[in-house]
Amino acid sequence: MAEALGGAPVLHLDDIASHDELFGWTGRLLSEVIAPLGCGESAHYAPYDWHTRRFGPPRTLPPAPVILLEGVGAGRRALRPHLAHLLWMELSREESWTRGRSRDGTEQREFWEAWVVAEQRHFAEDPSRPFSDLLVRQFREGYETTAGPAGTVGPDRNVTHGDDPTAMC
Repeated sequence: MAEALGGAPVLHLDDIASHDELFGWTGRLLSEVIAPLGCGESAHYAPYDWHTRRFGPPRTLPPAPVILLEGVGAGRRALRPHLAHLLWMELSREESWTRGRSRDGTEQREFWEAWVVAEQRHFAEDPSRPFSDLLVRQFREGYETTAGPAGTVGPDRNVTHGDDPTAMC
């Protein structure tokens, strides 16, 4: 998707979350990333290293016409006003968890036990799918997108759903 959008930068929420803040990172994301970008400034955040269990050296994310926010929690209530569009990846929890465990190996087994519970609680309290503009399904070759529960994307929502983004500056 980033390539199709002219090399749009991607912010992975795995870089924002941590073992101690599986879903408690919203304030940090808003202050370190969303607010500066909303003011046309570069964002600065320290990506989390899941193996060493600490935050690494700061990274800079310069403003761009489109920035993709990727990961579980990207469609949460506190972030939706700052999103131009919300895409939901249609994947069963079991398949998602299997992919994650396969990616992370036995080294992260303890993490996954906590993650499953935290993710279920997160979506029970703050569901994202009902607010998605598009549903995305992966196939052996490529992806299919269909309109999401929130409706069809259109020219009436080309920036964000929120108030004037510069009001934070």
